[in-house]
Amino acid sequence: MAHPRPTTPQAPTASTAPSRLRPGRGAARTRAPRRAPQGAGLTSLQQKPWWPWLTRGLAGAFFVLVASLIAHQARSVNWPAVWQAVLALPAGVLWAGAALALLSHFTYGSFEWIGRHVTGHTLGRATTLGIAMTSYGFTLNLGSVIGGVGVRYRLYSRRGVEPGTIGQVVATSILTNWIGYLLLAAAVPWFWVPPAVFGWSASAAQWRMGGALLALAPLAYLALCLVREGRPLALRGHRFALPRWPLALWQVVVSCANWMLMGAALWVVLQGQVAYPAAIATVMLGAVAGLVLRVPAGLGVLESVGVALLTMDTLSKTDVLAALLAYRALYYFVPLVLAALALATAELLLHGKKPTK
Repeated sequence: MAHPRPTTPQAPTASTAPSRLRPGRGAARTRAPRRAPQGAGLTSLQQKPWWPWLTRGLAGAFFVLVASLIAHQARSVNWPAVWQAVLALPAGVLWAGAALALLSHFTYGSFEWIGRHVTGHTLGRATTLGIAMTSYGFTLNLGSVIGGVGVRYRLYSRRGVEPGTIGQVVATSILTNWIGYLLLAAAVPWFWVPPAVFGWSASAAQWRMGGALLALAPLAYLALCLVREGRPLALRGHRFALPRWPLALWQVVVSCANWMLMGAALWVVLQGQVAYPAAIATVMLGAVAGLVLRVPAGLGVLESVGVALLTMDTLSKTDVLAALLAYRALYYFVPLVLAALALATAELLLHGKKPTK
């Protein structure tokens, strides 16, 4: 009986090898190009050796530009006349401006109550307000790192508040401050349009269009709080507490009220010689310019903005500067002295005591 001959297994050929290609894909397999991750372009630029030099150069050029404008304004001022104009301001005007400044500081301090509600920390309302108003005086004059973070952390931590909670309170106050700013900035061009400054001008329609874009941020925040219904927002592993929409709406209202009080204090010191929206715009633009330049207390910046926006035929540069210096004393320097006394008193009272939970 004949046995079958054993066959040697052969390597599969191109015609017999099982195809790994999907039907209809063709003989060659192609890979889809990978998409660059979002933000990769900016990240790659930031890794370039020249990037730090570019950013520092742009920041330095902007600083030199503004500093030169401030120096130009300062050289053209008759300072003895300005000082005489300051001394000539009526006492009733100064007291009214001081009262509005105090009310503004109180309003800003109430931002901290919102943070207290959101985080649930157990400090009393009066203590929370005192911490906020003390830190605000330092923030205005010495910057957000010292006032907004350093003084707040010191006063809260000595009373047993956790660092994470302190951070949420600070973030809530900052958010409250700027969402109202953006909404009010969108409203001002409908009542007053800035004049041409240093040869640059824009039409009323352009100012209003820019304002409408600014208003999108607070409106989006309100919509987000409405949709989330108090549930925290999770982004990249971090959870951000969000208030319910009535409290978010209150954030916008109280923030707008604070900026309007700041403008009212300047308007009163100017004795109503300019439009009230012009005083608000001066305070708001001065705040942003000082923030960008990181000048302590915005020294010289607010004055330059005010002279550029408010000087006109019926109001001289001397009178504008006198009012701005009086406003600075009432809104910046006097609160700083009071905040320093409050901080020193708190340190004496808490000396030797352990933080309480």
